[in-house]
Amino acid sequence: MRLDPINLYDYEARAKQVLPHNNWTFIDAGAMDEFTTRRNRSAFEDLTLRPRFLRAVENRDLTTTVLGEEISMPIMIAPAGSHMLAHPEGELATARGAGMSDTLMMLSTSSNYSLEEVSGAASGPLWFQLYHRGYDLTEMLVHRAEEAGFKAIALTVDTPAPSPKERDLRNRFQRVAELGNFRAENRPESEISGTDETPSFEVSRTAPLTWQELEWLRGLTSLPLVLKGIRTAEDTHIAVESGVDGILVSTHGGRQMDMTMGAIEMLPEIVEASKGQAEVYVDSGVRRGSDVVKALALGARAVAIGRPLFWGLAVDGAEGVHGVLELLREELDRCMAYCGQTSVRDLEPNLVNIPYGWGPGTMAP
Repeated sequence: MRLDPINLYDYEARAKQVLPHNNWTFIDAGAMDEFTTRRNRSAFEDLTLRPRFLRAVENRDLTTTVLGEEISMPIMIAPAGSHMLAHPEGELATARGAGMSDTLMMLSTSSNYSLEEVSGAASGPLWFQLYHRGYDLTEMLVHRAEEAGFKAIALTVDTPAPSPKERDLRNRFQRVAELGNFRAENRPESEISGTDETPSFEVSRTAPLTWQELEWLRGLTSLPLVLKGIRTAEDTHIAVESGVDGILVSTHGGRQMDMTMGAIEMLPEIVEASKGQAEVYVDSGVRRGSDVVKALALGARAVAIGRPLFWGLAVDGAEGVHGVLELLREELDRCMAYCGQTSVRDLEPNLVNIPYGWGPGTMAP
């Protein structure tokens, strides 16, 4: 009798078995040499925990809030396009799985199901991840997201140019399912597709996006604005001065730009630069509950998972997404106990040992 998955890597192995080769490769691959994709994991693994014992930890509270929305644990679903690559119900199943775990899902502009369809399937809070597709399309998407009950706009800022992954180019990968948010739009593929979803570096293009567009975007909606992909203190200062409500520290899972640090390495300087004026979250490389503790200890409000949601979808649809989230919850809860902590919102300092040479500003001369 086959055992249920006992960790996220079990879900990964089973997903690889059941998914078509090209679909698996699209989900799994990173940009170019995939250095950043690997470093997202190795950077987490370089951090070690400092457990504290002989404390009363019987009652542990994992609940938190993100932009005022309460969620049952500081683990969210990161935005990722084309969930139908893993399951026919796509983002509908993902939304149901997130709702079963009472946490937040971020829906990609490049989703196979429309934001209205996903809103109808969701029982938990939703944020809409926005790719700037030019002024008219962006305005249309933002207004629809607000009308559909999404709680925030998460603007992706780290895709200034197309970056199809080399494994996809070798496979001549092409997305088959439609982009649900653009069914009524008579637009060429180059205007609506994601930056890593097309078989040629020439097909997909991105609309110009600068700090000046933020003021225009804020004028479109009263929803909070999160910037996804900020990676330096310098850009964090500008973001905070521009009045953003949140920053999602992300390497896009290493899928867009290679040869950068892992997202967790960038987190401390961004937390420091934000000075508490914007909530900070992190994705890219989260695979264990201990990773969540490390991120929270370094100042993140919550983490988000990307590739693992596809693993859960491929294995068991909504139940698989729920299963992935619940395994992380169990591991997080256990890690909290071993670290002598009782609330994710009130971790004590010095829970994490940071090795010399790790992250920015610590390199030897």
